[in-house]
Amino acid sequence: MVDSGPARHVELADEAQAAGDFDGATAHLSAAIRGFTAASDRKRAALACARLGDLYESFLGNRTAARAWFHRAARLLEDEPPCVEQGWVAVFGLGCDVDDPAELRARAELALDRARRFGDVNLETKALADGGLAYVQAGQVAEGMAMLDEAMALACGPADDLDTAGKSVCSFFTACYYAADFDRAGFWADALRRQGLIGEANGLQVYLGSHCDSVQATALCELGRWAEAEAVLTRSIELFESRLPIPSWHPAISLAELRVRQGRLAEAEMLLVGKDGYFQALLPAARLHLARGDYELARATAARGLRAIQGDRLRAAELLAVVVDTELGVGDVEAAAAAYRQLVDRAAGLDVPGLQARVEAVHARVLAAQGDPAAAIGTMETAIDRLPPAGVPVLRATLLLDLVRLHDRAGNRAAATVEAGHAAAALAGLDVVVPPADRALLERYCGSPAPTGDTATLARDDRCWVVTGGGTRARLPDTKGLRYLAELVASPGTERHALDLVDRVEGTAPAGEGPDRRRLGDAGELLDARARSAYRHRIERLRGEIEEAIEVGAEERAATLQGELDQLVAQLAQAFGLGGRSRRASAAAERARLNVTRAVRAAIARITEDLPEAGGVLDRRVRTGLYCAYEPDPADPVRWVVHS
Repeated sequence: MVDSGPARHVELADEAQAAGDFDGATAHLSAAIRGFTAASDRKRAALACARLGDLYESFLGNRTAARAWFHRAARLLEDEPPCVEQGWVAVFGLGCDVDDPAELRARAELALDRARRFGDVNLETKALADGGLAYVQAGQVAEGMAMLDEAMALACGPADDLDTAGKSVCSFFTACYYAADFDRAGFWADALRRQGLIGEANGLQVYLGSHCDSVQATALCELGRWAEAEAVLTRSIELFESRLPIPSWHPAISLAELRVRQGRLAEAEMLLVGKDGYFQALLPAARLHLARGDYELARATAARGLRAIQGDRLRAAELLAVVVDTELGVGDVEAAAAAYRQLVDRAAGLDVPGLQARVEAVHARVLAAQGDPAAAIGTMETAIDRLPPAGVPVLRATLLLDLVRLHDRAGNRAAATVEAGHAAAALAGLDVVVPPADRALLERYCGSPAPTGDTATLARDDRCWVVTGGGTRARLPDTKGLRYLAELVASPGTERHALDLVDRVEGTAPAGEGPDRRRLGDAGELLDARARSAYRHRIERLRGEIEEAIEVGAEERAATLQGELDQLVAQLAQAFGLGGRSRRASAAAERARLNVTRAVRAAIARITEDLPEAGGVLDRRVRTGLYCAYEPDPADPVRWVVHS
């Protein structure tokens, strides 16, 4: 008879994990594995290994160690006759963390067989959910959603293992997100709330609630209700991190996606730091690099994702669209065309709202780069015609803007004017951020959206600044605040780190001459923009090397690389003031934040004394803090420009 010691360690591990003591949970599970192995109880040893793998993956963020423990669990049972433990080990982790849908489907089918053979309804729930997700990712959306509906019915009925039901719900919401099936997500969310799986009462409820919030916010984003989406996600992150001892997951990634669309790129990176080892964060990370113009990193991130997902058609389509735009960005039209052909193959027959229209829009961009503007315009018109009649207003406005741009490049002013009117009408009812280039395009063909059409200027004149607007002209003494402000207004929509603004305006001291602001204070050395870029590239290379090491079974090398990766991610997070390290007042970044904020606000207040309306626009549209930006709105009564 097996000694009760190992079983007790499993109980203690559960208690430690519930209390947020992950080191304690790891120690108890390790002791349980040793005890079960010594007693030749391979089944319970395998389950303990799977639990430890799940702990590493879901709470410690170490996928390298997680995979090693999942593999060990499977090896312990491979020579055993059919048993229910084989099913549990196959689907113990989160289905949405399995990159390859073929692998996920194979695991789910094994688990479903064992569940039905041994009458385990909890295992059946998880197997149906993971199998349904695998079908959806592979493009068999109807079949997959039918399995997921059955899984949710069990989760809201006879299934009584809350942890397993929670993981099943995660697979369900992930499938709804990728298939853009927001109505189905909303229907089951109500039932799951009534069942007590979603709410604010405990860790599991908050975790699942945050996933549900992420799907809801994605739907709001597609409907052009960005402020509502931001409010949902911000509250979800706050609630998650007040209830659980780990950083928020799904809502943070969804908010990062929104930040990229808003042009708030530094904030998007802050949300993604340390998470881009998981696939859910890969697509927003690739889009972030693309938006920054870092084409090498965008290409590498997208390529890593495509290697990992293999037969996943839904996620591959989105990544390949990034690859096409990346190749167009570097001017490699042939490579862009090749990526587009892969995109067509992956997306063929997929019935996801707006997907086929997005594929046609990608084709139009490739045709334009190939020097065939007429074909590009015709293809973009086809893309717009293929949009569903409702549910995708932001996508419709985006494609109309693309059509205006194509007509503009072709010299078709009359057609561009007509389509610009359609685009402006589509944007009129949406709460979205229109990029500066698109605003300028609409202004050129529709006229200025500002009611008065006023322009205010900020210009340097010898040792002072001249501000003009609304018939008023004023000379202001030169201050750091005005120089910071000019840097921001000159690049609307572009985020600047407070330290970078200081360096830009004041310059950096030569080596050995004067103090280095980045080394002052007790927060340690901070990373400048160039160093952060180098860190990003090294982190991406390491992630690729880790994946390759895991694929060939070089687990020790993968673990070594993971250690280096963890250190780099921690240093990059520290540069952003993340990772639970609150900045002290003497830290360089905090000091720069305070000084820049005060100086900029003082400059705006001084401008407002002479130009009340124009100054009011600056007060509303200039964002200060660790990251600063001037974010104008088309409805502003005054448009600010800087004259050199």
